[in-house]
Amino acid sequence: MNTARRVLPLRPRSRGLKLGLGLVSSAIALVLLAGCANDPLAAQYKDGTDTNYISGEGVYKEYTVAERGKTVDFKGTTDAGTKVSNADYANKVTVVNFWYAGCPPCRLEAPDLEKLSKTYAAKGVSFLGVNTYDQAPTSQAFARKFGVTYPSIIDANDVAVQFAFSGSVPPNAVPTTLVLDREGRVAARWSGLVSDPSILAAMIDRVVGEES
Repeated sequence: MNTARRVLPLRPRSRGLKLGLGLVSSAIALVLLAGCANDPLAAQYKDGTDTNYISGEGVYKEYTVAERGKTVDFKGTTDAGTKVSNADYANKVTVVNFWYAGCPPCRLEAPDLEKLSKTYAAKGVSFLGVNTYDQAPTSQAFARKFGVTYPSIIDANDVAVQFAFSGSVPPNAVPTTLVLDREGRVAARWSGLVSDPSILAAMIDRVVGEES
């Protein structure tokens, strides 16, 4: 029998890191709002010189239809104040990305995810972000800086979306990217930086190609 458990937000795991990254996040917000073209956090992560960040393992897995769980029921409010739920994505293949603004790999992969969202819009695929740490102004500033046009739910206050997905394939690190099939079930999971967008694209293609 399943028992309810508390799901903590997807954020730095130690108190020291949380305090340190809290200061970093404040600085990041100022940089984002200023529209600075440089992105030292992403550059540090790419170069392997950022030692204060705990990310996912950078691996991916696909699930056969038989391995998938039930439809994931979720709801939340985007950084634009729009209420959304899984019902809004019914009968659509959906890519869900868990992120926050101070996450270096999130910043690095954001342009690639935006490109994929544009490419797959014509195939009826929707993209949805879940911000696990920030409030709306920081989330919106991130979207402006990186040109992200798909919506993001603000989930830091009640972690409701993270809790909803924990029963299927727990997105236990940031970033985590999930591909949901047309029934709203987790069909693929990428933990960590999407280092090769073409692989994620192939994962999406396989789910799109399934019979509805």
